[in-house]
Amino acid sequence: MSVPDTHAGQPRKAAMAAWIGSALEYYDFFIYGSAAALIFPEVFFDESDPATATLLSLATFGVAYAARPVGALFLGHFGDRVGRKKIMVFTLILMGISTFLIGCLPTRDQVGTLAPVLLVLCRVLQGISAAGEQASANSMTLEHAPPHRRGFFTSFTLSGTQGGQLLATLVFIPIAALPEEQLMSWGWRVPFWMSVAVAVVGYVIRRKLDETPAFEQQAATEGVVKLPLAVLLREHWADVLRVIGGALVASVSTIFTVWALSYATSDSVGMDKSSMLWVGALANLVALGAIPLWATLSDRIGRRPVFLVGAAGSAVTMFLYLWAISTGSYPLTMLLGIVAFGVVYSAANGVWPSFYGEMFSTRVRLSGMAIGTQIGFAVAGFAVTFAAQIAGPDGDDWSAVALFTAALCVPPVVAALSARETAKVPTEQLGERTVGQAAQPAKVTA
Repeated sequence: MSVPDTHAGQPRKAAMAAWIGSALEYYDFFIYGSAAALIFPEVFFDESDPATATLLSLATFGVAYAARPVGALFLGHFGDRVGRKKIMVFTLILMGISTFLIGCLPTRDQVGTLAPVLLVLCRVLQGISAAGEQASANSMTLEHAPPHRRGFFTSFTLSGTQGGQLLATLVFIPIAALPEEQLMSWGWRVPFWMSVAVAVVGYVIRRKLDETPAFEQQAATEGVVKLPLAVLLREHWADVLRVIGGALVASVSTIFTVWALSYATSDSVGMDKSSMLWVGALANLVALGAIPLWATLSDRIGRRPVFLVGAAGSAVTMFLYLWAISTGSYPLTMLLGIVAFGVVYSAANGVWPSFYGEMFSTRVRLSGMAIGTQIGFAVAGFAVTFAAQIAGPDGDDWSAVALFTAALCVPPVVAALSARETAKVPTEQLGERTVGQAAQPAKVTA
């Protein structure tokens, strides 16, 4: 049964709501990454052992990724039960509150070991929020999009995350330039306090968005699935594994954003903090243009080849980028940073929302995307911590980190090679076949 065309104009509206909401939410998420690399080792951890303090600070960045699978189970379930829109509003509010609270936390000098404990608690709340954000936004845009342009419209969610990361980087550039005393006392708190505006703007935008026609039709005809997780694991377990493997490509982003920044500004390399933040800012600016272009290409030639270019290419370009940092050459680092993150990684980053979402039917799409991606992202989050250990006692073994990152790009390549091509499949038929065999309808309840 085709979906009635009662939502004219919604594809663009859904794409923009996903873009702006994701940008605002991931602004919150990525300012933490910058602070974890540059500020938190001194503010929340023992300054007498800088190497350990940095390692612990980067570990708190990974904590949110560990919380993501738990959040995915909860938010995925309700997203397939009550709709995409409600989850999108909830995740934005939760992220705004938890991020604002980080800016209000007392430091280690003020309350001792309670400070990092409170920091971890707020970080867990951030992770739970992020677990449902992309899956709900991707489901919303995919189910509103015209069948022949699903790649393009769903890519707006990931363009939004790059926009949020760009905004976070631009905010931190003047903050990082403050005198050391001001930076460590109050300056670092300002970007976190700004999350109040983030939450308000995002709430207004998303409250005005309609629920998807695909979900409304599912609820009105067959009814929603009572236990989405049970249906997901029975009918789509192989695709869940593919999404988990594919999501490991996000390690490229976390290594680039957090570990490489920490390495470049360390004593062993000594590059300027503001200069390195500009590398990230310009790479994200290029990614804003590259992501929809790669996604549009995937609408024409398929999801698999574009995703493969991004995953395999990132394994190579990460070597080049980290090598460039090791030379201390700012122009070379800038050039290769833009190529690695802004162009090559954007191929995988821009196409995965449609690639993963098209593996599942409307009944379990949000659950499948949330659970699969967040388990993979959990590994990607802790990739920063592993990289800090792999880099050795002086934190300067960049080649070992590059090899580690390349190894994490292998499962995404395998996942793509084993997946079905779905770019030309009608929206209402997505997820009807699993590993070449028709899936049987599940019992649902209204």
